[in-house]
Amino acid sequence: MTMLRAEWTKLRSATGWLAGLIGAAAVILGLGVLAAFGVTTSCGEQEGADCPHPPTGPSGQAVNDHFSFVHQPLTGDGTITAHVADFTGIITYPPPDHDQIVEGLVPWAKAGLIVKDGTKPGSAYASVLVTGAHGTRMQHNFTEDHSGPAAARWLRLSRSGETIRGYASADAVDWTEIQSVRLPGLPQTVQIGLFVASPSNVTAKAGAHGGSIVQARFTQATAVFDQVSATGSWTYDNVGDEPAMQTDWEQFHQAEGFTTADGRLTVTGTGDIAPAGQEGGPTITFTLAGLIAALLIVIVVAVLFITAEYRRGLIRTTLAAMPHRGRVLTAKAAVIGAAVFVAGLVATAVTLPLAGHVLRARGNFLLPVPTGTLLRIIVGSAVLLALTAVLAYAIGAVLRRGVPAVALAILAVIVPYLLATTSVLPTTAAQWLMRVTPAAAFAVQQALPAYPQVGKPYTPTDGYFPLPPWAGLLVLAAWAAAILAFAVIRTRRADA
Repeated sequence: MTMLRAEWTKLRSATGWLAGLIGAAAVILGLGVLAAFGVTTSCGEQEGADCPHPPTGPSGQAVNDHFSFVHQPLTGDGTITAHVADFTGIITYPPPDHDQIVEGLVPWAKAGLIVKDGTKPGSAYASVLVTGAHGTRMQHNFTEDHSGPAAARWLRLSRSGETIRGYASADAVDWTEIQSVRLPGLPQTVQIGLFVASPSNVTAKAGAHGGSIVQARFTQATAVFDQVSATGSWTYDNVGDEPAMQTDWEQFHQAEGFTTADGRLTVTGTGDIAPAGQEGGPTITFTLAGLIAALLIVIVVAVLFITAEYRRGLIRTTLAAMPHRGRVLTAKAAVIGAAVFVAGLVATAVTLPLAGHVLRARGNFLLPVPTGTLLRIIVGSAVLLALTAVLAYAIGAVLRRGVPAVALAILAVIVPYLLATTSVLPTTAAQWLMRVTPAAAFAVQQALPAYPQVGKPYTPTDGYFPLPPWAGLLVLAAWAAAILAFAVIRTRRADA
């Protein structure tokens, strides 16, 4: 405790070091708010509040909810059974000169049975379905996905109060229950029926100057249902259709809808029922524009916190007063890390809600994130700053020279992040950097999860990282601990 008080006294007594920490916090806040004031969304003559944006799902997340829905009301409990007799589609591919339309289904094309709380986009639902390449599934409320029998084409959906059960069968004799889910608040009367959706054909290719070029092209799927157990009249809705957001090609070539003949219902549709990703709009992490600049300041302060003592010869006095060299180095690391953490926590805790408020007030749409995710980004960003400070300090303790230590710390933390997120490197190389270098800690800022049931490339350029958030921080922590341990060993063996 005496060592910690002594090192804290040194830190707060040095005006430049304390000013640096305050400056780092001010940079995060200032650049975040400045970035927010610099963005205004408009659609023609309408301000951002009137611009189309993804609907919100039952859990508050942004979702895609666009599909062909052939339905009828169901009051109370009930069951619907149907056979998917045929499932075909068209896919748009990108040849060199023009788009080429070929027959086929994208892997996550969907056709099946669905229970939904009305036809409003984003409303609660549960579905059992067949896919283009992922077998039979049970999906509900956009984010949840559970696999069923791969070859089954007979589907059944049963409602009992708020509980929905999905079944699949290959022969309509032996049925497998895929999953039982609960939809809280499901009303007495819901819409039940058949649906078809076909997500965009997302392609990614290496860019001429590094990175990847991602494109999404129109697709369409058609399913033929027979042996449908439900009787009565059907209503067709193209849920979530927004012609204003369609390309001319989509408006004049697609043929969404349904027909019925001889007990067979043919449904054609496009779109998807799934969580929205970064394509739906910016996330709150956009407001952390000043973090890189703050990291530069923190690195310099942390390095000087140790190298200044070596440069001025004061380290001899410190070690004479406190002869346990290892404890001295770890105490200094703890103090600089804790000080940076507090400064970073205050800065991020103020910046994210304040800048987010400014963005929304200026008519901008931000993809919603759960409160837990927001807290993780706030606290995690502060931990990222603190661990970077300890890493830079440890490098300074090893090299004992300021300029090389600052350069090496920047090379270890900031450079890999910039290379991975600015389309300089191929995706594979970018993901490798974000796994093994200290820059892996930036994963703590990922605002949206990656979903396996959404067919899109999840790359660092788009804000998706290969490691879970806290695992990324552990990579940085391991680097900092290893270099600090090496610094302790060197200090014990070498003269100050």
